[in-house]
Amino acid sequence: MSISTFLGKQRLWLHIGLFVFTLFTTTLAGVAWSGHDPNDLENIGYGLQYSLALLLFLSAHEFGHFIAARRHGVDATLPFYIPFPGAAMGIMPNFGTFGAVIRTRSKLPSRKVIFDIGVAGPIAGFIVCLVLLAVGFLTLPGIEFLQHIHPGYPKVSLPAGGDLAFGKTLLYQFMEKVFAPAGSYIPPMTEMYHYPLLCAGWFGLFVTSLNLLPVGQLDGGHTTYGLFSPRIHRIVGITVVCVLAALSLPELALGLLPMSMTASMPWLERIAINGGSTWAAWVIMILVVIRFRHPVTMDESPLDGKRIAIGVFCFVIFGLCFTPAPLYLR
Repeated sequence: MSISTFLGKQRLWLHIGLFVFTLFTTTLAGVAWSGHDPNDLENIGYGLQYSLALLLFLSAHEFGHFIAARRHGVDATLPFYIPFPGAAMGIMPNFGTFGAVIRTRSKLPSRKVIFDIGVAGPIAGFIVCLVLLAVGFLTLPGIEFLQHIHPGYPKVSLPAGGDLAFGKTLLYQFMEKVFAPAGSYIPPMTEMYHYPLLCAGWFGLFVTSLNLLPVGQLDGGHTTYGLFSPRIHRIVGITVVCVLAALSLPELALGLLPMSMTASMPWLERIAINGGSTWAAWVIMILVVIRFRHPVTMDESPLDGKRIAIGVFCFVIFGLCFTPAPLYLR
């Protein structure tokens, strides 16, 4: 099969244009994460490592889907990269992109095909995340790296409103313990976003966990649909959304209740930090856009043992990548 036949009919100019624009916006985000001014183009070099690492993850994830689709003869688009120029507008935190997507243009013939396409992306992206985090921890600079960004570190005062922190995942902690050299300075989660490979690797884990949520037509939804009956798929999806909504309640309460009231409830702040990051926006996205329904395929034959094992592995990946509080102020 020739490359043109494998790729199918594509609007290459659109996909390349979106990729280049996303490369630019993620580079600006990388400049901002590095502690430099993203509006000064002389600083552009500070953001390239982050940008290239992030786009490597996104490309692995989406081309995993695309290659699996084409191998099964399913017509699909190349990845649509979604840029977000928030850093240039002073919007932080932002990662310079809303991710990437592909679109299938033909019906999915069987449960096996939809399962194969669904799991290929998260597995490919997960492998890239492992590499990014391993290299990031192996090449950790000394504490002087942070002292160059924050003079006087670690004796610096918190900014107004608190310090931005990234939530640790089980996999991030494992990679830290295994790959960080003995005696190296390991940045706290309130500073790790200054390290391009760690930041891109963490973002990849977060996006992987989002995609593997077992809801609707997300990658995790395809996985549960392949493994179980449509009824169980729907029950699992509703349960997951209820859990995410519950996780968002403590932080929403902090934002809605009067400060005079929350000041007397320190326990509420502790719950919000440790397990209440705002999942509300994602819950709304699921309810309004993604929904719980999964289309029925033409062939509903059950999966074989190999695919069942891969599905279980994807649930393990989800558990390793998920954190109840991805971003919060400490």
